[in-house]
Amino acid sequence: MTAPTGRRRAIAKALTALLPLAPYADMEKIRADAGSVHMKTLPPTIAVWLATIAHIRHMHTDYEKLLAEGYDRDSARFFVIEQTNMVLTRWRATRLLDADDEDE
Repeated sequence: MTAPTGRRRAIAKALTALLPLAPYADMEKIRADAGSVHMKTLPPTIAVWLATIAHIRHMHTDYEKLLAEGYDRDSARFFVIEQTNMVLTRWRATRLLDADDEDE
């Protein structure tokens, strides 16, 4: 199920503001994830941030490899913060991931 039109617009606006230079394919995946049912109770800016971090973590870092090697989620997430921030920087993100960010 897709988000209502007003929410889709708010997600698109938040995505453009957060990631001005992200590739189109990445933006489309993040947009879809941010608009998914399990994100509907979150403000659009938070849904976009969480979808962005999850997308980068799974598609642009060694996160999956670390999990396959037996690291727990929290450890794997910690070890890919730098890789995640490198992608965010390349995309000229207006925010970076902090080691103290909870549940991202």
